[in-house]
Amino acid sequence: MSDPNKLKLGLPSGSLQEPTLALMERAGFCISGASRSYRPAVDDSELEIRLLRAQEIGRYVSQGFLDAGITGRDWIIENGADVEYICELPYSRATNKPTKWVLVVPEDSPVKSVHDLEGKRIAAEAVGLTQQYLKSKGVTAEVEFSWGATEVKVPELVDAIVDITETGSSLRANNLRIVDVLLESYPQFVASRAAMADEWKAAKIRRLAMLIKGALDARGKVGLKMNLPKNQLDTLVKSLPSLRRPTIAHLTDEDWLSVETVIDECVVREIIPRLKELGAEGIIEYPLNKLVH
Repeated sequence: MSDPNKLKLGLPSGSLQEPTLALMERAGFCISGASRSYRPAVDDSELEIRLLRAQEIGRYVSQGFLDAGITGRDWIIENGADVEYICELPYSRATNKPTKWVLVVPEDSPVKSVHDLEGKRIAAEAVGLTQQYLKSKGVTAEVEFSWGATEVKVPELVDAIVDITETGSSLRANNLRIVDVLLESYPQFVASRAAMADEWKAAKIRRLAMLIKGALDARGKVGLKMNLPKNQLDTLVKSLPSLRRPTIAHLTDEDWLSVETVIDECVVREIIPRLKELGAEGIIEYPLNKLVH
């Protein structure tokens, strides 16, 4: 019998594993042994982690074998998983861009639109997703399941493929051309309906979501703290729009203020020299793990 005060959380293995574990660490959870076991240890006695293929997590959450999990919106749709969406998590394997499911043909193919594939053959790992797309376009074509290396199957074995990409660089390297985008997908934090009906589990899931979202929202941002002459505050705020809604505190010297704010890391190198010009002193830049709104 499962422990009512433990939450079973599914995290994706494979290409999303490393960025997901890094995200969980920034959210405050240390997960160890992930390279050796699909049941890694975590420094939270209320959590049990399961590392599974992203393709399977939505189904296991839907069936109640997992209480919650992180998996792509694409695989939730593909499996027809009945889950509760808690929040979207905009990260991916190599970039911060969404992954895209795309309809692809060889560069020299005569196919210009999906309608040119009427009666043709298409290879795809996401068969259900592809069939839904074709139905929405009024196109009838044979869709076969592909176990991988889908891009090598055109044009000898099939007329087109449906593949997943972030940047499109692999497709271009294989002289393939995108005809259409079926779906853009980010990972989703989802929960089973049974877990959300349980008061303790629902509260734990919401706390997890808050911490994970906070870790994501802190990406690319830093804290900036400084002492500033009081008479320069208005000039600072007007001339540096990045420093919006700073926290202001009075110092023992009434002519000086302590100013603290959160800004995009990419603008720090431009702002710090300008702060010095305004007379700021003791400027401190510090990293952020979480930013909770």
